[in-house]
Amino acid sequence: MMDVNDQVFATVSTGPVGEGMSRFVDWLLNHAQPIFLVIDSAINGLAGAIEQILSVPAPWLLAPLIAILAAWRVSFSFAILSLLGLNLVLFMGLWPPMISTLALVIAASLLALIIGIPIGIFSARRQHIWAITRPVLDLMQTMPAFVYLIPAVMFFGTGLVPSTIATLIFSMPPVVRLTYLGIRQVPVDLIEAGRAFGCSERQLLWKVQLPNALPTLMAGVNQTIMLALSMVVIASMIGGGGLGDVVLRGIQQLDVGLGFEGGLAVVILAVILDRLTQSLAASNFSRKSLPQRFKAFINLWTSS
Repeated sequence: MMDVNDQVFATVSTGPVGEGMSRFVDWLLNHAQPIFLVIDSAINGLAGAIEQILSVPAPWLLAPLIAILAAWRVSFSFAILSLLGLNLVLFMGLWPPMISTLALVIAASLLALIIGIPIGIFSARRQHIWAITRPVLDLMQTMPAFVYLIPAVMFFGTGLVPSTIATLIFSMPPVVRLTYLGIRQVPVDLIEAGRAFGCSERQLLWKVQLPNALPTLMAGVNQTIMLALSMVVIASMIGGGGLGDVVLRGIQQLDVGLGFEGGLAVVILAVILDRLTQSLAASNFSRKSLPQRFKAFINLWTSS
């Protein structure tokens, strides 16, 4: 007789849809391998170059540079918190994994922006393109993140490249949607004024629509980076490395301390990236110079 487990496995066997997808993937593997090799080399070179650049400055130099950037874009208090957080990561011995994670996030986010922003622009200017793009974005955002790992591993194996591709697909929808939304929300009178002054369609895009849509577009950049960072732990399952690998080893070994340290480092990196990218999206960014910010910070703590 067939027991319960056999019945369960019998009911989840591959159906016609799965068999068709398997045949399609096999066809791609047999006929599109040169394309995959080019993609693999390009992404591996980009991510490797970013990681090498980030690894050049020593921690004692890179951490103050990030703190100075935080003081310029956000505030002196956030700069001090950023410096303390980065020193905590260094104290836990997780600086190299953090650099690897940051390189993966930057590479995936950069590719997502290069692909997503033009798609958002074309979708905003051509409604029939948006009619095609919108259901694809809905599918990308509702599909479980683990599903992205399957084709990435099948086409590129395990390692940095499939992790970057899975992160790219997972994090791209927000920048497409918000680029579309920002351009569509540009006031009609501004567009009509630009056309009245003789702007071509290209000049209208670069001098009227994109400048007015910039705050919304930068919000999309922020969301893309945050989603890319949230994919770190999942990408570690296919060899993404970095802090996600530390968290994964903590789960596999039931080591609460190791998992907590890896998670804490991810949180510190996420807060720094989030606040810095939010400052780029803020339309009312403070124009105070660094000395003025420092003086305001000193007055804050010395005032009774």
